[in-house]
Order: sequence, then structure tokens, then C-alpha cells
Amino acid sequence: MEIKSVTMNDYESLMELWNSIGMSRRALNPVDDSRDGIERYIKRNPTTCFKAVGDDGKLLGVILSGHDGRRGLVHHLCVDPETQRGGIGSRLVKAAEEALHKEGIEKIFILVFADNEKGNAFWEKQGYSLRTDLNYRNKSLNVNIPTGK
Repeated sequence: MEIKSVTMNDYESLMELWNSIGMSRRALNPVDDSRDGIERYIKRNPTTCFKAVGDDGKLLGVILSGHDGRRGLVHHLCVDPETQRGGIGSRLVKAAEEALHKEGIEKIFILVFADNEKGNAFWEKQGYSLRTDLNYRNKSLNVNIPTGK
């Protein structure tokens, strides 16, 4: 397995992977995760998005992370269900953390659905603490992007 940078040539396989997993599919929206949305994201964050590729060329996992110059954010992490619990997610997180740190980012956050027990356990193992002192709020400026509950 090899960790490589994500490019727009990966878009179709990224979407296939994300759509194969319920929790990942649930986090997608038709604007931000469209071809144009992902292209915008990768252009803005060209050195902090990674994929894990098997020896056979198959996409095994992906992480999209970026920053605003102050804080890092992991937007998507997804690992093929057949290869989960094999260290791929941890390697992707490490690659993203190192890339963000290289760009001067000292703190990273991630949003995880509260009912995603597997995901929350994974992030806890990666050293990401649960903040219970904050309320997450959002506002959609596009009617095609759901605001959530």
C-alpha cells in the first residue's frame, strides 16, 4: 500500500468509495462534494489531501483535510470496509497531520456524527478529544445543501 496525494483524476473512485459506506454517504452534499466542489477544495488544499492505494491500484482510503491558516479541519476520512482495522485510516490521518503541521497548523478539528460509534472510537484512538463545551452551528447559503438537524 502507498499513500499519495489526491488529484481530480481520483474523483470518480473517491465518490464510489464514499457512497459505498452509509456514514460517509450521509456526510456528503450535492454542492460541496460535486466535481466542482471537490476540485475547489483540492486546489485550495493541494498538499493536505491523501489517498491510500493498494498494490493492485485499488483505492483503499482517502482523507480530505485543509486549513484556513489558523486551524486544520478533516472534512472526510473514509476507508474501504474490507480493509478497515488494518491501519490505513491511521496512516492517512498521520499523513494529513504531518502535512498540516508543515504548513504551520498547530490544532486540528473534525466533526463526527454523534451516533457514529465506530468513527468516534477511531478518532479517540487517534488522540482527538471530545469537546462538550461547544455547540456546532451552521447555515446553508445554498438550498441544495441540507443544514442537518
